[in-house]
Amino acid sequence: MLQRLLPLALLLSAPAAAQDFTYEDEEVSTSLNGVGRITVQGGWRITPNKTLYDGWYKRPANQGLARAREVTGAPIVVASFAYAISDLLEVGIDLFGTKSRLYLNEPGAEGEPAQARPVDTLGYGALIGLRFQTVVPQLGPHGLVPYAGLLTGPTLASSERKGEELQETTTHAWMANVGATLRLTPRWGITADYRLAFLRGPVGPSTARVGSFSMGGSWLSLGVTYSFPAEPSRPLSGSL
Repeated sequence: MLQRLLPLALLLSAPAAAQDFTYEDEEVSTSLNGVGRITVQGGWRITPNKTLYDGWYKRPANQGLARAREVTGAPIVVASFAYAISDLLEVGIDLFGTKSRLYLNEPGAEGEPAQARPVDTLGYGALIGLRFQTVVPQLGPHGLVPYAGLLTGPTLASSERKGEELQETTTHAWMANVGATLRLTPRWGITADYRLAFLRGPVGPSTARVGSFSMGGSWLSLGVTYSFPAEPSRPLSGSL
């Protein structure tokens, strides 16, 4: 699923790219009302997972174990589809995916050293949210569009510990989001984005639960944005 999100977003934006040359000489408006956009981003999340690691090594059977390499980050991909319902407010749907491999040391057989047991994690979902935005026309070739908002939506979080069955749960992710798009042309721009995310999933079966892992934390990403022009309003007489 994660591998399919980015190609799907690029496919959807292809017609927009083919039409971009039409707007090369267009004067850029400082109004955002009615403007739509597609943004495709890739980046990295910083997720310490301190709760999982500390809980595991505090167990009586694991005390004194050397800690395995603690993974504190992973790649992310995000595709945003948004529409400005006013000059200051935008509504959108964000598709995202992320995966990582965590490691937990376990006691080895008698006389053997501890062994690291991998835990593969995966999360993807669709979030809906509102963003406040504005245009700073003095910055950049065609203006800077900063934004801030809040998103939430259904998410599938799963983990697979080596030797155990895949564990899945459907939950809600929450994200606070800030960023900005530097408009390089009337239609294309570069977007830098930061998200503070809250998302957790289970590790191990319910009868032998290891704990829960986090896919939240700080998400940093960079990508490209294509903006669709606002449709001009039709006079009532023209529709008669």
